[in-house]
Amino acid sequence: MVTHDLVLRSRRTVLPDGERPAAVAVRAGTIAAVAPYDAVLPAAADRDLGDLALLPGLVDTHVHINEPGRTAWEGFATATRAAAAGGVTTLVDMPLNALPPTTTVEALRIKRAAARDKIGVDVGFWGGAVPGNLPDLRPLHDAGVYGFKCFMSDSGVPEFPPLDAERMAAAFAAVAAFDGLMIVHAEDPGVLTEPASGEYGAFLASRPPSAERRAVERVIALAERTGVRAHILHLSAADCLEPLAAARARGVRITAETCPHYLTLSDADAVTPAFKCCPPIRDAANRDALWDGLAAGVITCVVTDHSPCTPDLKQGDFATAWGGVSSLQLGFAAVWTAARERGRTLADVTGWMAAAPAALAGLPRKGAIAVGNDADLVAFDTGAVRVVDPADLHHRNPVTAYAGRTLAGRAVTTWLRGVPVDDVPRGALLTRNGAP
Repeated sequence: MVTHDLVLRSRRTVLPDGERPAAVAVRAGTIAAVAPYDAVLPAAADRDLGDLALLPGLVDTHVHINEPGRTAWEGFATATRAAAAGGVTTLVDMPLNALPPTTTVEALRIKRAAARDKIGVDVGFWGGAVPGNLPDLRPLHDAGVYGFKCFMSDSGVPEFPPLDAERMAAAFAAVAAFDGLMIVHAEDPGVLTEPASGEYGAFLASRPPSAERRAVERVIALAERTGVRAHILHLSAADCLEPLAAARARGVRITAETCPHYLTLSDADAVTPAFKCCPPIRDAANRDALWDGLAAGVITCVVTDHSPCTPDLKQGDFATAWGGVSSLQLGFAAVWTAARERGRTLADVTGWMAAAPAALAGLPRKGAIAVGNDADLVAFDTGAVRVVDPADLHHRNPVTAYAGRTLAGRAVTTWLRGVPVDDVPRGALLTRNGAP
């Protein structure tokens, strides 16, 4: 008789076709069976989760881990600990804010060496497209990065400059030649201005929706011309939904993500620089329209854009402070809190924050409770209510826009390949298609 290592039973198991009672059996780190809730499944351990929901491990494809080089801002150990506490079992790290940025194969080697033996969850890497590294894109692809990030405007760090129109077109064509993925920070520098003051209203006015829309339209045109797969990062402006929907309808290979802070906060909440990010958090009507974009499938996934820094860089005003919202540990609970108030289901949120990001990056064993997938699982208490205390956060610098906010839902236990995540770094370094 086959004996499993672990069986988890829940009356609220979130499966690819919806939520229902089920038993999930794990053997050798893999989901070996998904059976009826009361099925007899011999196992070394059998746990009934009671009222807890059972989710697939979440996948966050937009995280700035910042190690090496700016490890005082964040690091692999602290970021992955925060991720696991929030139910996230797979991260894909952005190529900038670490030193060196991931724009060459050697820089990727350095970053992987920095991560090795520190990670509590699985970690993969994006590459970067910057002026001068066009010859590095194919070697990075072959070395296993999941795609290439570029900026159309200033990135905030000098070692990762933006691409002008000519270089961006060349990068899109080069990546299209090997059917890679371009992911774009889409704000048009010709529309952006310097804030007139340090107030949030002035900062918001300096980065209007038209900056995003013009940039998105440029990306659409380039994707249509080159045939590249393109993805819009951290979509903030709902004005972009119409051209994105039209492009997808005519077959352009373009997708878009948004972030928890754009779905759960508004400009009225932005009282300290902890709320500053680029593109900015906009008004409540814009927030409602982003939810409509999710419901319509124009926005396909929700990821955190966890972009932390040291506390001193979040001092001052909105003109001078570092832009980035830290929410890796809180993202799922924040979105779940808002989603259930809007009549959305746990399966909806899990689809946006697990299955869709896994599909974007090409992680076929992640993001769903299905036979053959990694046994990355989360016991989630949907009704737990807490007031966010920064002292409870695991990322290196406990600064967050969610401080003091009441959130529903908490990850009670997170399993990575069937083993509960603890202080032992059992995470794996991932590569696209198992590249060496």
